[in-house]
Amino acid sequence: MLAYTVYSEAGGVGKTTLAANLAKAEVRAGRDVLVIDLDTQEASLSHLLDVADERNDSEADSLLRHMIDRPRGPVEDLIRTSEGIDIVPAHNILEYASKHLRRREEEAADFGETFNPNKQLLRVLREAGVHETYDTLIVDPPATADIKLHNAIHATRHVVIPFEPSGKGYESVQGLDQLVGGLEDNLDIKVGVLAVVPNRYKGMNDQDRFLETLQEDGWDIPVTLRERSSMLEGCWAEQCTAYRYVEEHRDRKRDHEVETLEKIDDLAEHIRLQTEVPA
Repeated sequence: MLAYTVYSEAGGVGKTTLAANLAKAEVRAGRDVLVIDLDTQEASLSHLLDVADERNDSEADSLLRHMIDRPRGPVEDLIRTSEGIDIVPAHNILEYASKHLRRREEEAADFGETFNPNKQLLRVLREAGVHETYDTLIVDPPATADIKLHNAIHATRHVVIPFEPSGKGYESVQGLDQLVGGLEDNLDIKVGVLAVVPNRYKGMNDQDRFLETLQEDGWDIPVTLRERSSMLEGCWAEQCTAYRYVEEHRDRKRDHEVETLEKIDDLAEHIRLQTEVPA
């Protein structure tokens, strides 16, 4: 099973859009795909794919309930489907994930039990047989390095890093190198970086220099995604992937947008060829 987390500590770099479109590219390749949305922002993957109808429902079951052993039904009932992608949507209660998971850890300790708050997503997925049902698992966590990110990376062991090719973006990638190292030590796992993905590239000389420096540092940059503001803004307006937006909401196909979709397909294939590990 291929499993990875799409993460950047810098906001506004297209993390969620990339996660959704990589999931669609995997579906187009004939794979069964599950995406888990751990981001509590309203503009999350759940909103983009139009499956956020229970986000504010206090009576609804949620992934966090399963992670703290208080489910209201089977994991399968959490799943929604959009464009052939199975999705576990985000719920507002995820905002309090750290509090509830830490409390559950303290309760377990009181009874002489062990409860690792960073391993609960992995436990839930294993118990639900996700590794037997799906070919690809993609997790979209928040941009903050909190307990939700720790669970995402502990479950997937691999990351894909989108970034904007700028000085700030370069620093964010370098910071992620340190973050990954810290997570490896704290979680006692090895974390692989499957790809670094420059997004919103405009062909400027300064951007080229940053990309060259990253490649010299050993980062794998399989594709470069150019600035496509109109298409991506349209995706959010229509709540769909770029593939559906180009197919259903453009009166004519634009060569540069088709090229971008082809690059996302290429990126998905490149990631698949890097490694396949059990989640």
